[in-house]
Amino acid sequence: MIKRTVAIDNPAWLKIKESQLIIEQDGKAVGKIPVEDVGVLIVDHPAVVYTQGCLNALLENNAAVVVCGRNHHPSGILLPLDANSVQTERFKRQVEASTPLKKQLWRQTVRAKIANQARFLKLIGREPGKLLDLARQVKSGDPANLEAQAARHYWRQGFGEAFRRDRFGAPPNNLLNYGYMVLRAAVARALVSSGLLPTIGIHHHNRYNAYCLADDIMEPYRVFVDKAVRRIQEEQRNCNEVDKDIKKILLDVLVCDVRFDKEKSPLMVGLSTTSASLVRCFAGERKSVEYPEL
Repeated sequence: MIKRTVAIDNPAWLKIKESQLIIEQDGKAVGKIPVEDVGVLIVDHPAVVYTQGCLNALLENNAAVVVCGRNHHPSGILLPLDANSVQTERFKRQVEASTPLKKQLWRQTVRAKIANQARFLKLIGREPGKLLDLARQVKSGDPANLEAQAARHYWRQGFGEAFRRDRFGAPPNNLLNYGYMVLRAAVARALVSSGLLPTIGIHHHNRYNAYCLADDIMEPYRVFVDKAVRRIQEEQRNCNEVDKDIKKILLDVLVCDVRFDKEKSPLMVGLSTTSASLVRCFAGERKSVEYPEL
């Protein structure tokens, strides 16, 4: 079953009744969703009230709850603590993973990311050759930081010579920020569901970052957000504000089709495929992570 992404950006009261997530506004129910169908709940308004039962029910059904601040950036993610029955064993393997293994996993991740960026450029009629060359040159741990070299070329070719990717930069940076925020929550949820700690990364290791592994694993998936943002630009929408129509396009990224070899699946299902393969890498049962192709 494909889990749903629910965004609340108006004052509301959230509660659970008969296993349904009830959304009330001005004393009237304006939405009702089976709680088991919710994969990610995004709360993007300061006047949203929850019951304790609501939060418990969401976590018991393995949903991720994203809380945004007044700047509409995420201020926190609430995830289930016991989403997997063998997580202690998997935590141990993850923590004890060797440096050579983590460097090889990061190499695979960077190569998959750059290859997807090349596919995106080809899709919009740009020459992907330089990125394909860089992808082939990535070594264990990416010591030459080819990821950054690829990014400079990718952003110029994909979004124009004047565009600079900056979290606090001009539009469409705001659209990318929102899309990546949704993606990050979905990745963290998939990792927890597979019994992994989203805090301990294979490459990212900022002591203040609680989602280092999520930031690692989401890299090859970012291009699906980029594709949606490019579509928004081509439709000549006003990119200065992330309005409801734009949010819907960005939230729909989680249900877009992704391809693993010859098989297709919704992106949220693909995240489970990726996280499950990572578990097997930490267990020594396989040597590569499964990432989708654009």
